[in-house]
Amino acid sequence: MSGLDILVDLAEGKTGIDIHLDGNNLYVSVISEIELLGWHKITLKQKSFFQTLLRDCFIVGLTKPVKELVIELKQKQKIRLPDSVIAASAIHLDIPLITRDREFSKIKGLSLRLIQ
Repeated sequence: MSGLDILVDLAEGKTGIDIHLDGNNLYVSVISEIELLGWHKITLKQKSFFQTLLRDCFIVGLTKPVKELVIELKQKQKIRLPDSVIAASAIHLDIPLITRDREFSKIKGLSLRLIQ
């Protein structure tokens, strides 16, 4: 699962990101999709890029099991709602979350790939 920061890095052409993706399927939470495409300063070029990128991703919706995990995570620790949805999605799918955001390291049960 890819965090929002990684999607932005891909759009900016930052090198080394693709190594972490390793040719695997890219999963993106519906929350990241909304945050990405709903950014108030997004340009038409960026929007087009992200729409193309997202077409090749598996968008993880807010299913009942994910919602239950979100509730459980939020009850156990202070965590922002978008981050809890992203983390719960990765936990539910049993896939690592690829991100630069070290805040995710506080979430128990989350497989995490922190990158620089």
